Amino acid sequence: MTATGEDHVTARGGPWWWERRRSAVLDVGLAAVSALECGVEGVPFAWEAGVPVVVGVLFGLAAGSVLLVRRRWPIAVVLVAIAVTPAAMGFLLGIVGLYSLAASDLPRRIIGSLAGMQSVGVLIVMFVRMRQDIARGDVDVGDWLVPFASVTMALGVTAPPVLLGLYVGARRRLMESLRERADSLERELQLLAERAEERAEWARGEERTRIAREMHDVVAHRVSLMVVHAAALQAVARKDPEKAVKNAALVGDMGRQALTELREMLGVLRAGGDAVRSRPEGASVPLAAVGAAAAAAASRVVVEEPAEGPSLAEIDELVGQSAAAGMVVDLSVEGEYRSYAPEVEATAYRVVQEALTNVHKHAAGAKTYVRLAHRVSEIAMQVENEPPSGVGSSAGLPSGGNGLVGMRERVSALGGVFVSGPTDAGGFRVSAVIPAA
Repeated sequence: MTATGEDHVTARGGPWWWERRRSAVLDVGLAAVSALECGVEGVPFAWEAGVPVVVGVLFGLAAGSVLLVRRRWPIAVVLVAIAVTPAAMGFLLGIVGLYSLAASDLPRRIIGSLAGMQSVGVLIVMFVRMRQDIARGDVDVGDWLVPFASVTMALGVTAPPVLLGLYVGARRRLMESLRERADSLERELQLLAERAEERAEWARGEERTRIAREMHDVVAHRVSLMVVHAAALQAVARKDPEKAVKNAALVGDMGRQALTELREMLGVLRAGGDAVRSRPEGASVPLAAVGAAAAAAASRVVVEEPAEGPSLAEIDELVGQSAAAGMVVDLSVEGEYRSYAPEVEATAYRVVQEALTNVHKHAAGAKTYVRLAHRVSEIAMQVENEPPSGVGSSAGLPSGGNGLVGMRERVSALGGVFVSGPTDAGGFRVSAVIPAA
């Protein structure tokens, strides 16, 4: 698109009703030529009408100058041309007037009516003048030539300008329609681009949230256990060297597990970044591709989880790690275990993991109950701890306040229900129900 409708409007710089200066210059030139023609033809008209020559010339000048308003009032120009037809003047006025009329946006019935009137006027005047010439003996032709010449003259003066005007008018309207469609398409593309950018920004925000949640789940639990074991190691290093060695080995294992999970996650992120950088700089991306990518990212980011995430089969190991860190944990499972969708199993695992991490942070030494129920159409989990006994070691673990928020986001993304809060006994309970499908 080289020009929009706005550019077309602002390009109008002509005086009065003209869109461009060259249009005004053209009309002024045509009006001057037409006025000169009609002024010259006003001389014989004055002789025949028996009026002063000056009056005939002035009448011709006034009639011919009407062509100046052909773009604004084409009907008036054609009516003037019809009116001066009996005076045998206004040849250019009639032709240009009919062309302007046919090229305008007036209804076809008006154009046809005025063109018919002009044609009939020329026919009658031509017929009468030729009969007069024959009667005076100026022209010696057969009687059949008079009507033939009259009809030919009438059609020759009216048909070509009318047909040309209709063609030019139709072409002009087509160009305006195409321009309007181009403007509309450009506006739609701009709107689509804005919406695509908004959706892409929303998708990026959701992806950042998901990455932050994953990082929190991967790091917080492992590191919390490492800190708990490190505190225990510091306490028993001199009293029980064997237990200290065991705790040190556990710290090393947990650190390696945390590093492995972090490497896997960073590998996924780096692969995505390489795919983005593989596109050459400066290469344009089709707008439709932007919208499709944004829509795909927006729909994918809500439910997508890593393909190889944790599963419910690892719950026993998770509970065992907390028990090894000194927590008294009671695990009970209701119903028969069955496989679920990867995102369901990963979410259930993360809820239990984060709940145990919170117990390590805020209720060291408290007895904890982990309940897992496999139902027909859903899976339910509950982690409840008793009030802190004060016996466990306090490792001074920091809390960012994002654990419960992350759990609620995970469960809600799958259409589940998440509830958390203190118990009447002074402990804390985390419950979640996730649809199995």
